[in-house]
Amino acid sequence: MKNSLANTGTSLKDSDFDIHHLNTDKYIETDKNVKLYIKDYGKGKPVILIHGWPLSNEMWEYQIDFLVQNDYRVIAYDRRGFGKSSQPYDGYDYDTLTDDLKEIIEQLQLENVTLIGFSMGGGEVVRYFSRYSGKGVTKAVLISSIVPFLLQTNDNPDGHPKEKSENTANAIKTDRIGFMDNFGKTFFGINIINRPLSNPLLEYYRTLCSFASPRATLKCAESFSFTDFRTDLDSIKVPTLIIHGDDDKIVPIELTSKKAAKAIRENTYIVYEGAPHGLFYTHREKLNNDLLDFLNA
Repeated sequence: MKNSLANTGTSLKDSDFDIHHLNTDKYIETDKNVKLYIKDYGKGKPVILIHGWPLSNEMWEYQIDFLVQNDYRVIAYDRRGFGKSSQPYDGYDYDTLTDDLKEIIEQLQLENVTLIGFSMGGGEVVRYFSRYSGKGVTKAVLISSIVPFLLQTNDNPDGHPKEKSENTANAIKTDRIGFMDNFGKTFFGINIINRPLSNPLLEYYRTLCSFASPRATLKCAESFSFTDFRTDLDSIKVPTLIIHGDDDKIVPIELTSKKAAKAIRENTYIVYEGAPHGLFYTHREKLNNDLLDFLNA
């Protein structure tokens, strides 16, 4: 879609902006009546941050400034249905979500892009390569990613039983915010002896989750639970960084990143000992340094 870059809902023509001065937040129209909220900061090679479920771009708070200060242009956006983006009733399958990503890359005229996907966001990263041949992308990063396949099937016997996803869906339908409260504790590895973040910060992340539409929350959970990315991995032909915590109780490393590291041709695989799913906060300094090393390589 052309000429649909927007600030506060107002369309701009391609000639109305200079790519070197996109240091602001804005909306990009990616589909009919669908506008995605974008943060676009800094100068240098572009890095696109794709958030996890059911958060929003704010989860990258501790990465955005670090990368900008290290001379990268950082684009972080809210997936449709989440954060400040439009909340359509449908369009939460990975093909459509990846089409949204493609529109961002094209409308911002980005080249030499590094895609960084966390958890559910790893699906868009991988699907972009199989659906669009990785156009404009020169590096990829998968963090605590759901790739390649979570569902238990005859040829994926160690996957999650379908009943697990059904139970999650029922819990969300019954008490979405209550579910998010318990989910957040597991997400960050909180237990009797380990509390890596404050109560106010945990409540803040829960609040971010609450901004997602109930429909998007459910449909995206279906998408990352049931989508098979195993054949997509062959299409990734760029250097790829894979990072995962070995104490991830949300997305187990044995089922996901360990397999992805065997399937992606050119990859660097780093395991964070004792790290939970939400390592973007709990291990933020190590993550930032590993990202920078990979970006600068």
